[in-house]
Amino acid sequence: MAKRKSARKPRKKGRKASSVLSSVKRMFIGAFIVVACFIGFLFIYDYFAPVEGHKPVVSEEKKPGVVASEKAVAGPDQKAQDKTPAKKVPAQSSTKTFKVPANTEIPRLKEKRREQVIKHEGYTVSYNSDYCIANWVAYELTATEAKSKKTERSNKFVPDPQVKGATAMNEDYTRTGYDRGHLAPAGDMKWSAKAMRESFYLSNICPQKPKLNRGIWKELEEQCRLWALDNGSLLIVTGPVITSDMKRLGKNRVAIPKSFYKVLCYHTEKGYKGIGFLFENRDYEGSSLKSMVIPIDSVEKVTGIDFFPSIPDDQEKEMEATIDWSSWSF
Repeated sequence: MAKRKSARKPRKKGRKASSVLSSVKRMFIGAFIVVACFIGFLFIYDYFAPVEGHKPVVSEEKKPGVVASEKAVAGPDQKAQDKTPAKKVPAQSSTKTFKVPANTEIPRLKEKRREQVIKHEGYTVSYNSDYCIANWVAYELTATEAKSKKTERSNKFVPDPQVKGATAMNEDYTRTGYDRGHLAPAGDMKWSAKAMRESFYLSNICPQKPKLNRGIWKELEEQCRLWALDNGSLLIVTGPVITSDMKRLGKNRVAIPKSFYKVLCYHTEKGYKGIGFLFENRDYEGSSLKSMVIPIDSVEKVTGIDFFPSIPDDQEKEMEATIDWSSWSF
């Protein structure tokens, strides 16, 4: 009898141990399921819940997707161009904010010329790979953007990643005596960090004489911000005058424009108001901006570009043929 009892004891211990292991196993599985469900809940909540602080800074009238530029080193004169003079905007104005119709800011080439149209956050560029510079750069500058100080100047010039074909490089400008001159200025892009970075893409840059880039050209950029503040919104098209006899610089043979243009347009209750400028690639010390004003028609004849093709023809012709001096304060 004693032997039988001693034989049964190990069985009870084995059953008890097995029962404990099963309980531990069930507890472990249960805990795992709870943790997995909790993690799944957090993932689903994070995916569907609205995230604050990530609203796009682009205005409703702007459509992101264009080209820009980056800068490496800027002299004190170049950095000073982003300091926009302070000017108060009237609390009430008869001027309406310019509501940009679809593609209004996209000019049209009248002559056969190579172009790749690229949209960036703050501007659109028509890039010409034959010359490694733009045919034109166009953008809308609103009053809100003109007074924004949201982001600092980038100062890092880089090739445009969207450009197909030949492109300029920083080395092309090294020790040439030319500035990397912005077409869409960095000072107009402070409303967005992305727009600022893209304004330094080399597709938005042209070789400019330092005294032009840091002189009357910078003065016109500052004046444009004031006009945007006054009128609510301003359409700007700017670029080099493309000619077949331009000299080249650097390994990538970047064309050196002989002259540059800028045309501006805004809308009021009385219709569209436009103005144009044309500068040779040289110093204009002592010249006033007002003395450089010409009709947009004159700029179109020199450049072979229809700057505002989406504006109704009758209004476009009137705006481009004359200058309404009362609409532009200097």
